[in-house]
Amino acid sequence: MTSQAPLHHDEDPAFEWTLPGLHLKFDHRDDRPVRLVRLAAAPEAPSAAAPSAIVEVITAGVEHRDRNDQGLLYSTPGQRLRYAGHESDETELRIRQRTPEFGIEVLSVFRAAGPGLQIRHTVRNAGDRSLVLLSVSSALLAVPADGAHDLLWGESEWLAEGRWRQRPLTEHLPDLDPAMGDGRHPRGLFSLTSHGSWSTGSFLPTGVLAAETVPSIAWQVETSAGWHWEVAQSGSTVTVGVHGATDTHHQFAQRLAPGEEFTSVPAGLCIADGGRDAAFAALTDYRRAIRELRPVDARLPLVYNDYMNTLMGEPSTEKLLPLIESAAASGAEYFCIDAGWYAALEGSWWTSTGEWLEAPERFTGGLSSVIDAIRANGMRPGLWLEPEAVGVESPMAKRLPEEAFFQRFGDRVIVAGNFQLDLRHPAARAHLDGTVDRLVDEFGIEFFKLDYNRNIGPGTEVDADAPGAGLLGHTRALRDWLLGVLDRHPGVLLENCGSGALRMDYNILSVSHLQSTSDQQDFRKYAPIASAAPASILPEQAGNWAYPAASMTLEETAFAMTAGVMGRLYLSGFLNELSAEQSALVREAVALHKDWRHGIAQSHPVWPLGLPGWEDDVVALQLDFGSESLLALWSRGEAAEVALPGLRGRELKQAYPVALPEWTIRTDGETPVVELPAGPAARIFTVQR
Repeated sequence: MTSQAPLHHDEDPAFEWTLPGLHLKFDHRDDRPVRLVRLAAAPEAPSAAAPSAIVEVITAGVEHRDRNDQGLLYSTPGQRLRYAGHESDETELRIRQRTPEFGIEVLSVFRAAGPGLQIRHTVRNAGDRSLVLLSVSSALLAVPADGAHDLLWGESEWLAEGRWRQRPLTEHLPDLDPAMGDGRHPRGLFSLTSHGSWSTGSFLPTGVLAAETVPSIAWQVETSAGWHWEVAQSGSTVTVGVHGATDTHHQFAQRLAPGEEFTSVPAGLCIADGGRDAAFAALTDYRRAIRELRPVDARLPLVYNDYMNTLMGEPSTEKLLPLIESAAASGAEYFCIDAGWYAALEGSWWTSTGEWLEAPERFTGGLSSVIDAIRANGMRPGLWLEPEAVGVESPMAKRLPEEAFFQRFGDRVIVAGNFQLDLRHPAARAHLDGTVDRLVDEFGIEFFKLDYNRNIGPGTEVDADAPGAGLLGHTRALRDWLLGVLDRHPGVLLENCGSGALRMDYNILSVSHLQSTSDQQDFRKYAPIASAAPASILPEQAGNWAYPAASMTLEETAFAMTAGVMGRLYLSGFLNELSAEQSALVREAVALHKDWRHGIAQSHPVWPLGLPGWEDDVVALQLDFGSESLLALWSRGEAAEVALPGLRGRELKQAYPVALPEWTIRTDGETPVVELPAGPAARIFTVQR
């Protein structure tokens, strides 16, 4: 452990912080706030940064901006901040600023995490009257507006998650001559904003500025509440602004009494040399660095779930027993009983959530008999929960106090027949703690699939200055609750579902084991989702459903299984109905995944054909382990030849499926060229350097 540097108050207007793989330089003067002027991999390496302030703060009762602008830059309080000292150690740099004029103090914390930085800012009311915050930035970084960068962003929706776009930045922020506008600054802006309580329901909280000639940067917002990121034109630079909830976008406001504090949501920021794939590789390593890993996570077990294209929320003993036997025979290590296990046969599993007691008429001998069958077949049991939802037909809707639910305008919020619990309330927390503890103690549950199927809107007004602040408080309490579950039950695994992947963010994923990547039921459309998933989440967390069906051909069966192998294989389907040839393909995919899963957990994603388009006939994903890789190719159109110049000089060998014809691979010079048949068809190859 290095010794902690003292808090500096000297007159030197510049200071640096250097760690392995990171070099930051800041400056400050009496007439401006602290600026980040250099961000690089090493002191001698090229910098990704142009000089810019490190934080923006917008408050009520003060002119929002020093300039007429569309974005969240040049906030009046932010521009008035002045340096008050800094300190550092081997993992954190802490910079203090204050503005006596507005009674604001800001502590900015830069935490090293792998090749990146996790950044947050704490605003303290140092004045003698209340202060209302309307937004606090999480991360700011300016880069030269030299036309070298492509902008990458992700769009998402139910059943079509993770559709990435890559465009030259100049398409969105055209080159403008300030001299032709009386010297005024341009106001160009590209921005993405979350909507309601699905943090990834429309867009992904991740972006990249990729370049080949200068360092690339990548960022993510780590919140399950409101977020906003923007790339704004500002003279000779463009500034990436990463924000949590704001008044403008999410009905956020936080009142601070004298002495009170508010901390922004974390943001991850990475730099890399080498363009798009290098930026995502750095982001992948950063995500691994911020996870709260436990020994049970390291096993990376294979889970079968009875929902997708199978029981769809209608489990029973008679339906489950054949699935349990066939899942075990296929190589599954956990068996998760999904939605409906608590719902009466005549009731609705959708609107009866909340009490989490088994429905005895569904299970001959009770739910425990099914759990016993899971264990007798060598697997560990799991259950589906939607912890924040209380159905309108649930007894808990009347049993819990009004203040334990989200409310707007004095009434409970109701969406799709459900209320939402507010985990800031002790009664809500106690109910869920009791539920999980009881299910673990009574049934020995070792896996929970935690779902979140409703966008509840901007938030709650209970114990909050604005709905967006209530939602943020709840989601922070949700993460704390998850950590409490893991502390009490260190052998239990948690899946984050979020209605497919509509709440897929690293507020939750940093403490979760697995993320369902979609609710997509068409195996042909799952290929672009599975291929793009590692841009948003770690490959080892990407729970790609593999749901073979008896109606599929052998080629279609292999196609469906390929998505699962190239992430975390999440098995489903009526495996008991498959032919012997189909079952062999399933077992082969499971065995291949088990052979490679620990390598996948150290891999970096590469897209040899670029990030997939939703309608692409050919989709490709490479998981690179350094000396070797796995490469998946999916064919969804006519027969075609695909050249892979990024794999020049490497040897490709078909690894899956061995029972189906090998695809022809030839070389053009040293570039591999693969001949693909008409789809649907897929193959997995090993790639040797």
